[in-house]
Amino acid sequence: MNFQMALAEDIPWRTSVRGFLLDVTGVLYNSGGGRDLGEAIPGSIEAVRRLYAGSSVRFLSNESSSTRAELHAKLTKLGFDIKIEHLITPAPVCAKYLNRESLRPHLLVKAGVETEFVGCHMVDPNCVVMGDAEEGFTYDALNKAFRVLHGMKDPLLISLGCGKFYQRTDGPCLDLGGFAKGLVFATEARHSVIGKPSTEYFTIALEEMGLNRESVVMIGDDIVSDVGGAQKQGIKAVQVRTGKWKEEWANHGSVRPDLVADNLSAAVSAILG
Repeated sequence: MNFQMALAEDIPWRTSVRGFLLDVTGVLYNSGGGRDLGEAIPGSIEAVRRLYAGSSVRFLSNESSSTRAELHAKLTKLGFDIKIEHLITPAPVCAKYLNRESLRPHLLVKAGVETEFVGCHMVDPNCVVMGDAEEGFTYDALNKAFRVLHGMKDPLLISLGCGKFYQRTDGPCLDLGGFAKGLVFATEARHSVIGKPSTEYFTIALEEMGLNRESVVMIGDDIVSDVGGAQKQGIKAVQVRTGKWKEEWANHGSVRPDLVADNLSAAVSAILG
């Protein structure tokens, strides 16, 4: 299956689009290592500005190595003009879920991200919440999470997304999915994902926009969690050839994007004309 960039007249559904769901890392920008902010992907700043001018927009990210406020500040420094309330990240969503379900987490997240969970009860944990802890994924930290799960009668692991890898300016980086799957294997825990591709995560964005799924399109760089995840919800999905894009995905066995574009700017131009 070879994908080619479609012309606007070849996209019959484009006239029904009223809202856009955008992935962040790999679509708006590529993250940097350490203190490096990363870099905006060419054309993405202007594309976001154009979308805000005439469409409803939400930024649906699985970013869990920084707080929502930190991510918003980073995007602002890179030149994006985005409303923080339009930025959806998994940690705040997870915190609300934990309180609603009377869950008490043991946290395996990056130190700064712990602030997203200040309203949660954590004494005598009955679940483990895992985010992208990056350098915090030490043996001791993983083994502590393992012991918490191992000691439960019905162990529950909640991961903030479950990606395989993401693209950084210095190369591809291991995401939290491998660590989550390892804990599930070792403990036989139930595994719940808060983030793409979960139904609940897409539903939050649709409800915020007040739009039905037929009038929304998802644009992402991950063919499974962004494109495949959206399509399973009945949402049209665009694969961009930026971020973690791999050429072999042009022959992906189970996911066929509704459109493939070179980048966010090209995708927006193809849909809006």
